[in-house]
Amino acid sequence: MRRPTTWRLRVRLDDRPGSLARVATRLAARECNVLGLSVLPVPGGVVDEIVVNTPEGCTPADLVSDIRAEGGRCVAITHADLHHLVDHTTAALRAAGAALRDPAATAEAVRVLLGADSVVPGTEQADEDDHRAVVPLPGGTTLVARRGWAAFTEVELARVGAFGEVLRSADHDTATAVITRTGAGVVLRTGTPADAEAVADLHARCSARTLFSRYHAGLRTLPRRWLHRLLQPPRGTTLVALCGTEVVAIAQLIRTADPAEAEISVLVEDGWQRQGLGAAMIGRLAAVARAAGHDRMVAWCLPAEVGFLRAATASGLPVAVGRDDDVLRVALAVRATDRATAVPTRK
Repeated sequence: MRRPTTWRLRVRLDDRPGSLARVATRLAARECNVLGLSVLPVPGGVVDEIVVNTPEGCTPADLVSDIRAEGGRCVAITHADLHHLVDHTTAALRAAGAALRDPAATAEAVRVLLGADSVVPGTEQADEDDHRAVVPLPGGTTLVARRGWAAFTEVELARVGAFGEVLRSADHDTATAVITRTGAGVVLRTGTPADAEAVADLHARCSARTLFSRYHAGLRTLPRRWLHRLLQPPRGTTLVALCGTEVVAIAQLIRTADPAEAEISVLVEDGWQRQGLGAAMIGRLAAVARAAGHDRMVAWCLPAEVGFLRAATASGLPVAVGRDDDVLRVALAVRATDRATAVPTRK
């Protein structure tokens, strides 16, 4: 038997006594179980958020029909997950705790806190688009959250604003430390244009074989015109690994035409290979991909190249390997199973 489905609805009802109770009665008549209810103030009134578990055969259209029958309007509906059943205060505290423990988890924490479709680094300013929220972070950086299934309310924006204040007051740093298998300390952080010389030096120190494994071309040195695009890709994120002032590895995550996928690539200096650095960078980028709403990361490797596959397996993520002509397609699931799926409704 197919398991019941849980939905998260946002409903605007007439301001009359008993309106919400009548909606609940109709849902109960369909053997729906209301699991959670909260009231969100919005301009001109309030929106009721209802988390409801439906039996087999009950469709989103049935839920919308019941709400309309009581004079209400379903302004948004999406699949719900267990984290939607946690009260908002608890959810905010858990999100802050996760970000403070691991700065790499900050974007994912914001995504869960807001029920957003995606959260990515950005420099955008807030504007009139109420389906987008900008979260300032320490160091002048920002995260941009987007949600198609429902507009952000003022309460949610205030909540995520307080979340950012907590991180700033705690001197939150987005860099994370990694200890390699030989005991060396390496710092992972987002790449910036200031890293251009260090990244050029990294490529100059890499062997021709290592560069070929990354670029699939006979590259010996990195053309200067590539540096800016490598460090600030327009559709992705670049991660650098530093030991002291030297960049010893670089990794990229680039969005593709398929919203479910992002392409990943990793370059580790020869002397730093087989020390767990590649696996650590893959794990860090998996958190970025998950927050951006992707389901998996994909890399393309030549059959003789085993370095990336070895690092991918060591990262602990589920790995699937396929073959496309003469190249291997290595897919890593980032387990974004709770990604919101919008269900369109007529206003």
